[in-house]
Amino acid sequence: MDPFKNRRGIVVTAIVIVFGVIAFRLFQVQILDKEYRVTAENNALKYETIYPARGRILDRNGKVIVDNKLSYDIMVTPYDVQPFDTAAFCRIFDLDTAFVHEKFREYRLYRRKIGYQSLVFKRQVTSEQYNMFIEKSFLFPGFSGVPRTTRTYPFNAGGNLLGYISEVDAAFIKDHPEYRSGDYVGKTGMEEAYEPLLRGEKGYSIYLRDAHNRIKQRYRDGEYDKTAVPGVDVTTTIDGALQAYGEQLMKNKVGSLVAIEPATGEILTMVSSPGIDVEQLSDISKYYRQLVNDPYKPMYNRAVMSPQPPGSVFKLVNGLIGLQEGVLTPNTMYGCQHGYVVGGLRVGCHGHPSPINLYQSIMMSCNAYYCYVFRSILDNPKYGSVQEGFERWKQYTESFGFGRRLETDIPGEKAGTMPSAERYDRLHGKGRWKSLSIISLSIGQGEIGCTPLHLANLAATIANRGWFYTPHLQKDTPACPVDERFKERHYTMVDTTHFADIVQGMELAINYTGGGATATIARIPGVIACGKTGTAQNPHGDDHSVFITFAPKDDPKIAVVAYVENGGFGATWAAPIASLLVEKYLNGTIAPERKALEQRVFDGNLLHKVKVRK
Repeated sequence: MDPFKNRRGIVVTAIVIVFGVIAFRLFQVQILDKEYRVTAENNALKYETIYPARGRILDRNGKVIVDNKLSYDIMVTPYDVQPFDTAAFCRIFDLDTAFVHEKFREYRLYRRKIGYQSLVFKRQVTSEQYNMFIEKSFLFPGFSGVPRTTRTYPFNAGGNLLGYISEVDAAFIKDHPEYRSGDYVGKTGMEEAYEPLLRGEKGYSIYLRDAHNRIKQRYRDGEYDKTAVPGVDVTTTIDGALQAYGEQLMKNKVGSLVAIEPATGEILTMVSSPGIDVEQLSDISKYYRQLVNDPYKPMYNRAVMSPQPPGSVFKLVNGLIGLQEGVLTPNTMYGCQHGYVVGGLRVGCHGHPSPINLYQSIMMSCNAYYCYVFRSILDNPKYGSVQEGFERWKQYTESFGFGRRLETDIPGEKAGTMPSAERYDRLHGKGRWKSLSIISLSIGQGEIGCTPLHLANLAATIANRGWFYTPHLQKDTPACPVDERFKERHYTMVDTTHFADIVQGMELAINYTGGGATATIARIPGVIACGKTGTAQNPHGDDHSVFITFAPKDDPKIAVVAYVENGGFGATWAAPIASLLVEKYLNGTIAPERKALEQRVFDGNLLHKVKVRK
């Protein structure tokens, strides 16, 4: 066999195969692939975007808390614009003629980049303006109207929680290429957290241009048009009525009020005060500068972004660690003579009977008692050093969720602060610090900082006797199931059997009638609630008022924290606020004998106590 002929046959066969593949691909692209055909003819086509309705946001009871209303954007295709009566156009939309002239100078400057594109000329015009425009649209070639939806709010509550939407900018588009100029995106709160569900999917209509670039007809009778897909309605865990009531309680106060359903981890209420009025959300561009410059920072969600010292409510954690470590029993007695004194160090305390046991220490909120407990944990002989005991203590506290983000579905959540041995080595010198050096941690002061959400989660954890679900805002529904992480129980490192003793002390704090209880103001008729007051020291002014509570004791339905900055003692403001929220949720109304307390809270104005930069 001739080798040359054999090689030639192989080459010919290869060429035939290659040309066959190319021919098939050309047939596929030009005849079969409709999408390519539409793209190839783009220069002769005009795409008109159809924006979807954004998904609504509902509360846990199905009430709409964020809805949509129809508005219109006026679009312009600069290439198609012909001379028009500028003054008449401006009268319709209440514009200055200088604004129109400036716009068209910009269009001329970037005409090559703009090409045949349609751009937003004026956003969210009123229905009246749009109707007048439609009647006279023939006078303004190149201009058109596009229906859009904007947000509306059935009742005034939850501004910080709901968040706002605004138009995407160039920087956002660069990081999120699926968005285009003119699109809106959730920027904060639920709008941001649920953006993938709420946004929907844009559609478009395609029109054919003639040789003079005039719109001639629908391309192929709309065969390639795409229908817009509305966003998905999202049901939240929030109780809308309770949220509104919570905001009323926190009016003219700086701080947070958070309520959780212990059995599910669902957030019932999350108030950050002062907050944003929902009317400002619907036109955020108008109010943005005012909100940003407000010295009380209404756009700042204190519930998840403001780590603060927990104060005396943290004694509950130290008590639980002491029980688990075996250095404390419910009957352990310690004395207190207006504080804890060792050498020149003194941790002050208010006057109360002495000595006292664990239950009484919670009921009376004794500082000295927990100084003893804290030192017994760190100085435990089973550990080789105070540093080793401290590291074990730190592991316990972190198992409650402190010192880290809880990984909720709330944007902007902060981890808070939890000191480390390395930090104390830097402050005091390696191996030179003792339990007395960091004694302030015993009463929730010093280097520890946590958000109000951390404290609400602590209340829920104690209510559950040792475990919690990650707090979250999205309700688990068949249409929108929650992430699996919200269905996982998290147990602390403290055995569940120890929580009963802490719960008993918290019950006495509210319900004991023999004197000395710190939270009797939080007593709710017909409900056995458990609670703990806290007074967090503040070097910049009056102390912060803190209170955590849950109820009912044996079948908890709600766990709450109230954190009132510069509010003084825990029983002064935080305890009344938190207990009123609990009562409203469980009973639906406030008992007559507590109406005066409710009115005092409504009328209370503490803004003057808060030092802000103006």
